[in-house]
Amino acid sequence: MIHLNAADGVHMIEDAYTNWYLVQDNGSLTVVDTGHPRSWASLHEALALLGKTPDAVEAVVLTHAHYDHMGFARRAREELGVPVLAHEQELPVVRRPWHYDHERSRLRYVRNLPFLRVFAAMGTQGALWTRGIDDPETYAAGEELDVPGRPHAVYSPGHTYGHCALALPERGVLIAGDAVVMLDPYTGREGPCIVAGAATADSRMNLDSLDALAATGADTVLTGHGEPWTGGVEPMVERARAAGTA
Repeated sequence: MIHLNAADGVHMIEDAYTNWYLVQDNGSLTVVDTGHPRSWASLHEALALLGKTPDAVEAVVLTHAHYDHMGFARRAREELGVPVLAHEQELPVVRRPWHYDHERSRLRYVRNLPFLRVFAAMGTQGALWTRGIDDPETYAAGEELDVPGRPHAVYSPGHTYGHCALALPERGVLIAGDAVVMLDPYTGREGPCIVAGAATADSRMNLDSLDALAATGADTVLTGHGEPWTGGVEPMVERARAAGTA
């Protein structure tokens, strides 16, 4: 599902319960996260709706590199010739998107109907065949990236150790990745929260990183899972802290 202008000049694409984004800057685009392998078709559908050709895409920026955010990153680099950027501490996951630190076994969730529904949908989108990248370009915490939209990297470790949200200060928008979400794919809980320990490296670190998100003062928060949040980042962070770990 494609949501044009989910925020100012930021288009949201939802494939199998995972959101990824196109940041528009005049005639150019940055892809933020890349969903699943079959999200490649959604990219071309979104470009057509925007009246753009693939040449408009100038970069892919990853908030983190879990398999459901790395879907077509490699293909974009190979077929569009664009750089793929990730935080320097995210490189191990970029190389192997299915191998990442997590606090709890995924087996604890196999009888959880929301998880089964989400994972089955991801499977139909090719999630099991997500491929990594050996040598992406890297960015540092706090850096303003030289890509369309010029997002600021907000270091927010915990979900992964190299996780960064991306702030667009002039637009009042924060693309939060999975540092905070509106839908936990593992438990099915909705509303502001962090992702369950089955996919989070360090929940305490993740909760502490919410301070960095709040400091952006964003009006709209776009997350990796669930609906956009338009009530301001600080109330969202407060609710996520109250929800705690799962």
